[in-house]
Amino acid sequence: MNTFAILYEYVDDAEKVASFRAEHREFLGRLEDEGKLIGSGPFTDEKGGALIIIRLPEPATVEDAGTLFDKDPFKINDLITKRSIRAWNPVKNVFQEHQA
Repeated sequence: MNTFAILYEYVDDAEKVASFRAEHREFLGRLEDEGKLIGSGPFTDEKGGALIIIRLPEPATVEDAGTLFDKDPFKINDLITKRSIRAWNPVKNVFQEHQA
């Protein structure tokens, strides 16, 4: 399995972001049901944004993760101003209980 860290920065319109939050969480819920989502959540500092950690079957690439997250309602509705996707090696893997 390959692990990826996805960082989001949002548009400066909290109300619009909130209006699509339920759809975004449904999208993440489907990934969780498929065993792909390890964790997700917003940053709680004044900078905002969010971190999502996923695991995809080998030989998945950053491009594959991007294609998957192009289906996120936040992305579809142009609520993300910056998205960074990086392959990540969780050397100290406290996420093992989430492996499919």
